[in-house]
Amino acid sequence: MLQKFIACSCLFCFSYTLRAQQNQTASLGKVQLNFSLDRDGSPNYSVDYGGKPVVLSSRLGFTLAEDSTFYRGFQVRGVERKSTDTVWQPVWGETREIRDKYVEMTVHLQEAASGKLLDIVFRIFTDGVGFRYVFPRQDGLRYFVVSDELTQFRMAGDHKTFWIPGDYDTNEYPYTTSALSAIDNAALVASSTAIAVRVAPDRYAVQTPLMMKSADGLYINIHEAALVNYPAMQLHMDAATLTLSARLVPDAVGNKAYVHAPFSTPWRTIIVSDKAADILSSKLVLNLNEPSKLATTDWIHPMKFVGIWWEMQTGKGTWSYSDYADSLSASGGLIPSGHHSANTKNVERYIDFAARNHIGGVLVEGWNVGWEDWFGNWKENVFDFVTPYPDFDIRAITAYAAGHGVKLIMHNETSGSATNYDRQMDTAFRFMTAWGYGAVKTGYVGKIIPRGEHHDGQWMVNHYIRVAEKAAQYHVMLDAHEPVRPTGLQRTYPNWMACEAARGNEYNAFADGNAPDHETILPFTRLMGGPMDYTPGIFRIRGYSSVPGRQVHTTLAKQLALYVTMYSPLQMAADLPENYEAHSDAFQFIRDVPVDWDDTKVLEAEPGDYLTIARKEKGAANWYLGAITDENARTMNVALSFLDKGRKYKAVVYKDGAGADWKQNPESYAIETLTVDSQSKLVVKLAPGGGAAVSIVAL
Repeated sequence: MLQKFIACSCLFCFSYTLRAQQNQTASLGKVQLNFSLDRDGSPNYSVDYGGKPVVLSSRLGFTLAEDSTFYRGFQVRGVERKSTDTVWQPVWGETREIRDKYVEMTVHLQEAASGKLLDIVFRIFTDGVGFRYVFPRQDGLRYFVVSDELTQFRMAGDHKTFWIPGDYDTNEYPYTTSALSAIDNAALVASSTAIAVRVAPDRYAVQTPLMMKSADGLYINIHEAALVNYPAMQLHMDAATLTLSARLVPDAVGNKAYVHAPFSTPWRTIIVSDKAADILSSKLVLNLNEPSKLATTDWIHPMKFVGIWWEMQTGKGTWSYSDYADSLSASGGLIPSGHHSANTKNVERYIDFAARNHIGGVLVEGWNVGWEDWFGNWKENVFDFVTPYPDFDIRAITAYAAGHGVKLIMHNETSGSATNYDRQMDTAFRFMTAWGYGAVKTGYVGKIIPRGEHHDGQWMVNHYIRVAEKAAQYHVMLDAHEPVRPTGLQRTYPNWMACEAARGNEYNAFADGNAPDHETILPFTRLMGGPMDYTPGIFRIRGYSSVPGRQVHTTLAKQLALYVTMYSPLQMAADLPENYEAHSDAFQFIRDVPVDWDDTKVLEAEPGDYLTIARKEKGAANWYLGAITDENARTMNVALSFLDKGRKYKAVVYKDGAGADWKQNPESYAIETLTVDSQSKLVVKLAPGGGAAVSIVAL
């Protein structure tokens, strides 16, 4: 009898221990992460914030080509916990120091039938959760193919959502604001004919970063961090259950990822707060990336630049030297059209302007042969990245720029042919080094080669990183256009300073433009992953296009404010020199505003409506403030309590002028000078589609 009692007691203890392992909780501040195995042995998680549900119990796991049920039948082998609280300094950024404080819980799982192992690592921060899958080194699972990742985010309500379609090849759609359950991208994808390549087979899929606001005042952002050797994650919306499910971008044969264990997936991130400003202040995505891999970084220098780009966007000039690839003279050379912008004399004009205004760089696009037949042909060998057009004297231009203290920025458009660029990267970067180019803007307009691959698939994700690594090898800073949207890899590769990967200012030149609320949404979506080359600073708001009614959908003052609200360490003054010279008093703000910061304060924020940010200049006591609004007029009312106490400052306020309106009177602005201190308040009226920019210089 005693033996039976002991045996039953032991069985009860074992069962209790197993159940305890299968249900785990970790928390930090208001954020709580709950993990469990259901009756089928399927891993699930949920997230709460301040006692409110954020993500309801949601599935985790995979289907593999070798194991279609790698999401059930698991047992918990053990649980490890640790906590970390450190501070690190970025090479450049929005703040001088970043605190990395989290609680980590690793759940070790084993598939009961096969013995295969899977770990799920959760990191809980005060502003959200990151989790990733880790495939340990094991005999039973070494090389394998991911057919699908089954990660879900079952939302606790039908939230207000800011979204763009889940497209395999582009992030350049305008944003839609709707209920979560109303997501349907079909009409938008069909009408977005200005986008070069569109592949969006799932009408209910959206791209990340995805921003939401609940009816009870929670702000929720879903994205990913440290996207390496894996395809980008998009999200499929199931309106019946309000569940967002991971959809990985496939390769040319329909597979999602090719994996060799040991392997870690990117982090899936959930940022949450009851304050919109906290979402923008979050460093969760950056903290989930690895520290810098570069041996030295003293050659990395944030900078402003100008370039011939806008005159080509608006039809004043062309990238191509000739009108047609087969337009040949009797001697066999291309017949010039007379409209080529990247000619020696014109580039020297931009160098002169940059030198006069203490702007560090000049970007030259269309300097190299191949532009006559690059677009839309799906041709592999278009550019060689080293051969200038006949009217671009690289020797003379290089000497001219050096003599004026201006750096030239290289442009490498690949026409989507990543294979061609891969073959020629060393040649291209040696060429840059030989001619003194310390930065490059890459481009991937068009269908990707290898044919059948997509901009956001695993193969291209690895390609972008190869480019960043190659650029670092040659001490070149990188600005990538048309890549996968960023996921915080600027921490690991700090020379990868900016990306486009969203609908930029250029759409005001050749399409219907960007709605007045566009710039109030982007910081909560695209910029959550990293800096954006938005190309702000357009001063001629109307009259630059021959298309009737085409204009920039902001005021001039808002274009100034974007230098603060749209962060980038490589920041373009995008308009033509003559348009800046016509408003030299307003252009003073662009001359003055830095691109590297010691501190950032988000003073007012509401996605889709308004945003006010103040930033402190790196190594100085000066602050710069930007405020923007959507199509509605507002009044910015902010306290300057962030200023040093007991110190006076000169504040120059660049604001919307009398009667300013983004549509009817966009170029009206006024400039006011004030003396302020930490006790002062700034009250400034913002016009519809307007903004304000303020320099606050210590006296």
